[in-house]
Amino acid sequence: MNKLELFKKKIPLYRKEPWTFAREVFKFEPDTWQLQVLADLVDHTHVSVRSGQGVGKTGLEAVVTLWFLTCFPYPKVIATAPTRQQLHDVLWAEISKWQSKSPLLKKLLKWTKTKIYMRKYEERWFATARTATKPENMQGFHEDYMLFIIDEASGVADDIMEAILGTLSGQHNKLLMCGNPTRTSGTFYDSHNKDRHHYRSHKVSSMDSSRTSKKNIDMLLEKYGHDSDVARVRVYGEFPRAEADTFIPLEIAELAKDTTIPVDKSITIGDLGVDVARFGDDETIIVPRIGDKALVIKAYRKLDTTATTGHVIAQGKAMMKDNPHLKKIYIKVDDSGVGGGVTDQLKEKIREQKLPFKVYPVVNNGIADDKEHYENVGTEQWGVLRDMLNDNLSAHLQGKPSVVDLPDDDKLISQLTTRKYRMTSKGKIALERKEDMKKRGLQSPDRADAVVLAFYRPKDKVSILK
Repeated sequence: MNKLELFKKKIPLYRKEPWTFAREVFKFEPDTWQLQVLADLVDHTHVSVRSGQGVGKTGLEAVVTLWFLTCFPYPKVIATAPTRQQLHDVLWAEISKWQSKSPLLKKLLKWTKTKIYMRKYEERWFATARTATKPENMQGFHEDYMLFIIDEASGVADDIMEAILGTLSGQHNKLLMCGNPTRTSGTFYDSHNKDRHHYRSHKVSSMDSSRTSKKNIDMLLEKYGHDSDVARVRVYGEFPRAEADTFIPLEIAELAKDTTIPVDKSITIGDLGVDVARFGDDETIIVPRIGDKALVIKAYRKLDTTATTGHVIAQGKAMMKDNPHLKKIYIKVDDSGVGGGVTDQLKEKIREQKLPFKVYPVVNNGIADDKEHYENVGTEQWGVLRDMLNDNLSAHLQGKPSVVDLPDDDKLISQLTTRKYRMTSKGKIALERKEDMKKRGLQSPDRADAVVLAFYRPKDKVSILK
């Protein structure tokens, strides 16, 4: 069997394992983060990577281009970047470099300055380079197997991104965005924030990459400072400092999401945060917490109060069964609107079944315990979690054990990090209203609210629960 026949035989495997394609076809050994991105591209349509400099994102983009171009029938791969120099001198040259490392790909594919195509199939089987300067450059492409690769995606204008996203309508159409996170707005930013539940998003720090020059990193940090925006963008793969009115920065929420701490078996009281859906598209969310660890989020739609009550009771029982060290469950329910009906039914069921549960109704517009700093209870709840997340970051930077463990849930992180706040005329912090969030095109922060409730422990809670 010659090399071409062997390659064709292995195509079904290569489609499922692009890392095997990279290793066997041109001896590209992926880093751990590159393996994760390649795996996500197999199973998902939209993948976004923000990174520091020099981590190997251009090499990954070249591998993905050649993988898609040679392993799928009649594909179209459109590679783009904000500038001609970045597209042609960097990305397109990288693709040429890796193609030339494989005698087989050199026979199969013909490379030109703007196009790579399968020999004998020039019209339908190709990759092309298009500079992201105007929307029409991205339009007119249609194929069952199509891939857009966007390099330095933070610099691509929204109208061009809209054209690209509008083109990706096929079942096997995919999008890979990579870049330094230079802007706190735009499609690339949103793919790591409010729209992250539609993407598989990754962050890669230059500090963690085997491909980067640690000497250059040290020089950069010394020149600009470890906490500068230059360091955040070029080294850590973080967006510049959050907008002044964002209540919880992305980086501290993501750190807690990536943290794993064990359940503390010395704890005898568990918590449940319950946010009850108000409208048709909203979710009813139940979040169990033990100590500093929030467990798996339970999400439901279109439940009446009786069904919601049943799910809360069942979750409390499951917590105690799975964690015998728990002797009591505190259930904190958003008591506004329809939540009041759930609160009443929970109290009734707990009495009937003689359960070791206590219900704590939370009225978001009520007076905060720390009324000097917070406008209302709802803002104070979020402030409690924000303080814990900041403590978690401080512990991380000092090499100490983590203090908060949040579920790995992209909708949760999006909701936590897109809510704004304002200062009132009395100098108090007031959280953005949900109605105003929806006017900005954001979802109701149901998951975030339930997690906040799970972690909230007001000063007078013990007396209220008696």
